[in-house]
Amino acid sequence: MFQHKKIQNLNDFFKNQSERESAGVYFYRINGYSEEIGGFIRAYYEAARKNGVVIEGKLQNPDEKNLSYYYEVMGIDFMLSTGFIGSSLKKWLPRMNDRQRENVALSLYDALFLLQKEGKNEHMLKNAYTKCMCWLYYRFERIVNQLGENTLPKILYEGAVSQYELMILSILSNAGCDVVLLQYAGDAAYLKQDALSQYSYELKLPGMAPFPPEFSLKQVREQMQEASNRERLYGIPPKRKNCTNAWMEGNVLADLKKSPAQRGDDPAFYYNGFCRINGAEDKLAYANELYQFQLDLKNSGRTMVIVNESLGRPAMEEIAAVRRNHYTKPEQLVMDLSSNINVRDTSSVELQRMMVRAFVDVMLARIQELGQALNLNKLTNQAVCLLCFLKRYEGRLFAGWKENDVSCFIYMGGCQDESEALFFRFLARLPVDVLILCPDLARRCCLKDRLLYEVHYEQSLPLSVFPEENTNVVIGTAAYHAERELDTLMYEGSGIYREKQYEKANTVILQTMYEEIGILWKEEVKYRPSFTTAKDEVHIPVIFAKVSGVKDGLVQPYWRFIRELVTEDTFVIKSAPFIEPTAPNPVRAYAAEFYKNGRLLKDKIKSHASYPYGHLREEIQDYILSKLKLLIDQKVIRGTFENGTEYAVIATVLNLPKEIVRLIQKFDFTKKNPKLLYIHTTEAMISLEDTILTAFLNRIGFDIVFFVPTGYQNVEKYFNRKIMEEHQIGEYLYDLHVPNLEGNLQRTRISWRDRLFKRK
Repeated sequence: MFQHKKIQNLNDFFKNQSERESAGVYFYRINGYSEEIGGFIRAYYEAARKNGVVIEGKLQNPDEKNLSYYYEVMGIDFMLSTGFIGSSLKKWLPRMNDRQRENVALSLYDALFLLQKEGKNEHMLKNAYTKCMCWLYYRFERIVNQLGENTLPKILYEGAVSQYELMILSILSNAGCDVVLLQYAGDAAYLKQDALSQYSYELKLPGMAPFPPEFSLKQVREQMQEASNRERLYGIPPKRKNCTNAWMEGNVLADLKKSPAQRGDDPAFYYNGFCRINGAEDKLAYANELYQFQLDLKNSGRTMVIVNESLGRPAMEEIAAVRRNHYTKPEQLVMDLSSNINVRDTSSVELQRMMVRAFVDVMLARIQELGQALNLNKLTNQAVCLLCFLKRYEGRLFAGWKENDVSCFIYMGGCQDESEALFFRFLARLPVDVLILCPDLARRCCLKDRLLYEVHYEQSLPLSVFPEENTNVVIGTAAYHAERELDTLMYEGSGIYREKQYEKANTVILQTMYEEIGILWKEEVKYRPSFTTAKDEVHIPVIFAKVSGVKDGLVQPYWRFIRELVTEDTFVIKSAPFIEPTAPNPVRAYAAEFYKNGRLLKDKIKSHASYPYGHLREEIQDYILSKLKLLIDQKVIRGTFENGTEYAVIATVLNLPKEIVRLIQKFDFTKKNPKLLYIHTTEAMISLEDTILTAFLNRIGFDIVFFVPTGYQNVEKYFNRKIMEEHQIGEYLYDLHVPNLEGNLQRTRISWRDRLFKRK
């Protein structure tokens, strides 16, 4: 635990741990006032507001809801031991690291032990323990993971501290934070709790006098706000301004692929695009054109973010992370909320200034647009949403940002509300290309902005998912498009490749006719339409389909066709569910540890004792984990990021059957790909784990076909959207028995069609 040290001067409070003469923390109480102390309080208040906790008034006792939630999560057990307290803290406050948790546990134990020595019974100790745990969670959770770090968190307390308040402040101080108590009425109340000043030091400086009667943190806050309002809203301006769209020649996709050097060379500007394309110029080529566009951006090294249909409402945690107050003036709102903009990379001061300017610009423009209809509460909500979206995408758009970098944000579907529109107006004033795609003309985008460049086409296409390089791409074969009188774009030519030349692959789904499945099934992927290579990656066209019914109601030809699909690289599932929800899974207990703050912790997974793939080649392990992350990020499985389904995804993918793992290990991305046949002849529902398995294997590069003679809609239950082609081939039949597909099936009379096509 940290020792309490004495300061040499008030500036010591603002030194990092590494800068202090001796390692330790400061816990002081201030009973008097001077100009020097007034300046210190303002500076310390600002530090605590940014990196700590400010307590104005008493720490309120946990209410019934607080206690109910605590008991729901932690139970009613209590034991006065560091082991019990440490394990409880790990569950209750998981963001703390081991060192922080140990310090808090030891300090809390010492405090409770002293209460026991004073004669408190076990019931009283348990109440004190519960109160401290609730305070740690509800009042101090934002700093518990910063305790003892180089930049020590600050606590500023105003008023007469009680016994248990002093106890929790002392616990936090011992664990690694600075504490200052403001005692306007003097030291008498404090000394009743700590007569020997064992927990804190009294600040004594020359010229101190009693606090002015009107002095309070509220007054300090108002004075600081007034001083801030006297400065320009924009603060220090950035060196460069945005030149948006003026450099463009008119072909949006071609223009946005231009490098910054091709756009302009005036050092006073950065050149970006802000465009919306309504409808499709050619709806048959639209998906392929967008697919190639994002491939070209990726190959050029551009940072790119793609979002489909909706940004989604900010989560409660995101909203809670935005510092805000109650506002009486719109300018006050803009000034205060802009302080939330803090670029994570502290070297990018210029980028932060750009963000502040863009935020002020769009907020003032919005205020002017609303005019008499301005509602400060609604405006605050929109601004908070903007800041939540910024924090959500900032890392992906601006990681390692350099002066001439221009990232690209692609939004498929159009803005559905003013909060989304405000965010894109803000983003378009930064070094970011913003491309909004609205191919479905029945769905209107509410975004309006003077900088927006629009392109309008007459054809409408109900496309809601951007055709990325990973399984969202649907590319038709020649036969498929010929049947629908569409133009086709077939893969032409072939290459010679070394064994396992490529270590990375992305899949695109082939949209085929039913008859083509048997033709394409045994082909090497390099001969399939739309097979491409780009740099060190392969783009594999795969089959992902559901076959409903039995052709002409003929059972034995039906089984014969399925039997012909069984190869040495085919995994066959003959009944549902294949993976029972209650089946043992050694990874399930640890899945929540492997995914934190929107990140799959690949290194932690690989080093964990339960990790089952350590014997595979390193590139195969990386490939499996990358596709696991992709499956989670795309939210293909229903319930992802809503009810913890992402953890079920992790547990399932990290517990694949041995036979499937071997097929993945064997897979050469330019040759024949592994297969999965799922035969489902009953009313039983496919399990969530089965759905995860098939969706994951699709992204790995497996050909997958569900044969459902009943025609029941049971395959689709856990998918968020339709991602497979369904073929209705004939009569629905029920309770069929799956024969031995590896043995000889009983032959029936060969039809003239089979003779013509030489089928056996």
